[in-house]
Amino acid sequence: MKGAVLVAAGLASLAAAQQTAYGQCGGQGWTGPTVCVSGYTCTFSNDVYSQCLPGAAAATTKTSSTKTTKTTTSKTTTSKTTKSSTTKPTTTKTSTTKTSSKTTTTQPPPTTLTTVTTTTSPSAPPPSGSFTLEGYARNNPSGTVTGGTGGSTTTVSSYAAFTSAVKGNNAKVVYVSGIITLTSKVKIGSNTSLLGLGSNSGVTGKGLSLSSVENIIIRNMKISEVKGDDLITLSESTRVWIDHNELFSGGLTNGPDYYDGQIDITHASDYITVSWNYFHDHWKSSLVGNSDSNRAEDLGHLHITYHHNYWRNMGTRGPAGRFGHQHVYNNLYEDYRYQAIHSRSDNQVLVEGNVFRGDTREALSTYGLVIPEDSPNTCTCGDQELNGYANLGAANDWGTASVNITRVGSFTAAEYSYNLTPLASVEAVVKAGAGVGKVAV
Repeated sequence: MKGAVLVAAGLASLAAAQQTAYGQCGGQGWTGPTVCVSGYTCTFSNDVYSQCLPGAAAATTKTSSTKTTKTTTSKTTTSKTTKSSTTKPTTTKTSTTKTSSKTTTTQPPPTTLTTVTTTTSPSAPPPSGSFTLEGYARNNPSGTVTGGTGGSTTTVSSYAAFTSAVKGNNAKVVYVSGIITLTSKVKIGSNTSLLGLGSNSGVTGKGLSLSSVENIIIRNMKISEVKGDDLITLSESTRVWIDHNELFSGGLTNGPDYYDGQIDITHASDYITVSWNYFHDHWKSSLVGNSDSNRAEDLGHLHITYHHNYWRNMGTRGPAGRFGHQHVYNNLYEDYRYQAIHSRSDNQVLVEGNVFRGDTREALSTYGLVIPEDSPNTCTCGDQELNGYANLGAANDWGTASVNITRVGSFTAAEYSYNLTPLASVEAVVKAGAGVGKVAV
């Protein structure tokens, strides 16, 4: 009996010395297990990060951490349990839901919008993630976003009616009918729900400004063709839900500065959820933090959730973040040509369950170099900033894109519960559910 106990103790000790699937198993400063559980191999990513991935190790060539091309990690569709870090609680992930270690009080849906199940083909599964609000716009110290629920209701179809309807901070629901051409950038007031009717309503020509406002929902809107400015700009604004919109321009032909960003979030804006949007044919998508010199204002803010968005034929910034915290999960990137997720200037990003397809050069980087393809107006050699941080949660499918994690961060688990679509279903689910015409308003 004593021998059996000793054998059991030995096996337990051996198991404890092995890293779980997809966990970190090496890199500068790593003191945890360096041997992976059965069926997984410790695969080199860069000088500070190696990960337990299925099967044999990928062929790699170790290069300096200042290079922007790294190994491609392998693809998996299995569920997993990851150990966040030696100082963080363990989070268990299943194929359908994920619950963080922090308990969050269940709150009612913020609006009465209903879900319309729409698929691109009979074989495409319905979205496994709910169309109701998730992420930082739902879970934050100030409360769930409700927009204009309970306020006045207006339907507009002209520029004059639109600008009049969205101003002011009283609670209001503004329905947009058809495509309205804006001749100037329009500020949206606090406590507003801005909702497009059907599958072809929105604005074009000029963008939307959310400046020093709060509690706003922008949903089911087509927003396009804003030259030299952002489609949506958030500055000093909190509690915003940008959901089920379509944002696009004339493509990449004219370079990165002909248009500006699609959704730029700056000046200590906080508690934002960007979900189920269809971003396409645009160079620079979403910048978080306007400048690498803005640390004092931004640090401790810029908590943003990006989930179930579909990016197609894009250039950079999907998103690019400075000084904040972004949770990026279950997004589909298709032909994101230069650099998708970029964490720089001490930014923290948690990346999980995303899928990359087609021509994408770099899926994720924490190297501080702002690549020339992002901002050639600064220098043809790029613009150097401090490195950022990244952590990987549920397995990602990087496709053929490279990954360059130079610093592993402390953002290892989200502070809220959320629906996690199984990796094998992400592509079909996002294509079926993202964009306009998928929710009834």
